[in-house]
Amino acid sequence: MTEIIFEVQEDDVDGGLVAHALGAGIHTEGDTLDDLKANIRDALECHFDEAEMPRTVRLPH
Repeated sequence: MTEIIFEVQEDDVDGGLVAHALGAGIHTEGDTLDDLKANIRDALECHFDEAEMPRTVRLPH
C-alpha cells in the first residue's frame, strides 16, 4: 500500500477528534490535531510491518 487516507471528524460526544482509515480497519482518536496525528502514527506502526507501511498518509479536512 503506497497511500492511506483517514476520514477525520469531531467527536460530538466526548470532544476531540476521531479518525478512521478508508479501506483498512484502523480507528484512533485524539484531543487535538497533534495528538491525533501521533496516535495515527502509532496505529499505523501496530497495523503494518515496515515493508507494508504506507508512504503517504492523508488527512483531508
